[in-house]
Amino acid sequence: MVTIKEVAERAGVSTSTVSRALSGKIPVNDETKQKVLQAVKELNYQPNVLAQGLKDGKSRTLGLIIPNVRNLVFPAAIRGIEDTAKKHGYTVVLCNTDEDVETEKFYIDNLRRRLIDGFIFSTARPGHEHLLELKREGFPVVFLIRQMGEDVDAITVDNYNGAYDATKYMLSRGLKNIAFINGHMDIFLYQQRFEGYKKALKEAGIPFKEELVVHGIYGWEDGYKAMTDLLKKGYEIDGVFATSDPKAIGVIRAIKDFGLKVPDDISVIGFDNSDMAPLLDPPLTTVSQPFYEMGVKACERLIKIIEAKRKPKAKVEVMPCELIIRNSVK
Repeated sequence: MVTIKEVAERAGVSTSTVSRALSGKIPVNDETKQKVLQAVKELNYQPNVLAQGLKDGKSRTLGLIIPNVRNLVFPAAIRGIEDTAKKHGYTVVLCNTDEDVETEKFYIDNLRRRLIDGFIFSTARPGHEHLLELKREGFPVVFLIRQMGEDVDAITVDNYNGAYDATKYMLSRGLKNIAFINGHMDIFLYQQRFEGYKKALKEAGIPFKEELVVHGIYGWEDGYKAMTDLLKKGYEIDGVFATSDPKAIGVIRAIKDFGLKVPDDISVIGFDNSDMAPLLDPPLTTVSQPFYEMGVKACERLIKIIEAKRKPKAKVEVMPCELIIRNSVK
C-alpha cells in the first residue's frame, strides 16, 4: 500500500504539505498542489480516511437506522441516500432494528464509538428518549418518513391530505362503508392518516364507524388477518383504505380467500405506491410517496448540518403525495 511519505517524496514536498493539499482546508499554492495531485495519480494513493477523521473529528460516515429492511418503502429511499452520500464523499452504514428500541440503542452506541458523523432515522415511537438525547447533545440527526416533533429535522410527506384524498376518491365512487386498516397509533404519520380519513367521511356526511377501524397493523400478514376478522364478523364493507401497500396486499388476499372480488365486491386503496403496486391483481390504486427524492433530501440536510459552522435551525419539510389511480377501486 502506498504511503503518504512516498507521495511526498515523488512530489518533492513534505508529508504535511501533502496533507494540506489533499484536505483543501489550508491554502497551498497551485503549483505545489498540482505536483501533489500528479504524484497521487501516478502512485494510485488512497488517503487513510480514518486517520483524517481522527484529526478533524469526522469519519465521513453516516448511519441510516430503519425499522424493517423488508418494508417496500425503503429501497428507493435508501438508494436516494446512498447516491447523495456518495456524491458528497460519504459512506452509509445501514442498520435494521425490527422496531426494537434496544437494538436501536445498540446500533447508535456502536456507531458513535466509530466516529459516525450523523444519523438518518426512520423511527419515532414512545420509549425513544435516547433519540431526544442525541438532539439535546447537538448531534446531527434527520428523520426520514417519520418525524419527532417540529424541533427535529425531518423529511416527510403530507400524510393528512394523502389519506383525505384517498378516502374522498373512494367516496366519489359511491362507496360508503369504508374500512380503515391502519398502523400503530403511537407513530405520528398514522395519526395523521387516521385524521385525514375521518375528515373525508365527515365532509361527505358519512357516519364514522369505529367497528370498521383496525389500528396496530404492520405488514401484509397483519393486514390479511385484520381483513379476515372484519369479514368474519359480517360487517357491511364496500371499500378498504389500508395505510400502506403491504397492508393492502394482505387485505386483497383476504378478500379473495373469502370468495369475494376486488374491486367488484370490495374496493381497496393502499398508501406508498411501492414497486409491487402495479403488479398486483388488480393493480393497486395507492397514494404515492416520493421515496427516492425524500432520501436525497434527508441526506443533503444531514450533510449540511454536519458541515455547517453554525448549526442551522431545525426544519420539517413536508412533501406532497399523489393519488395513483389504477384498477382496485370500482
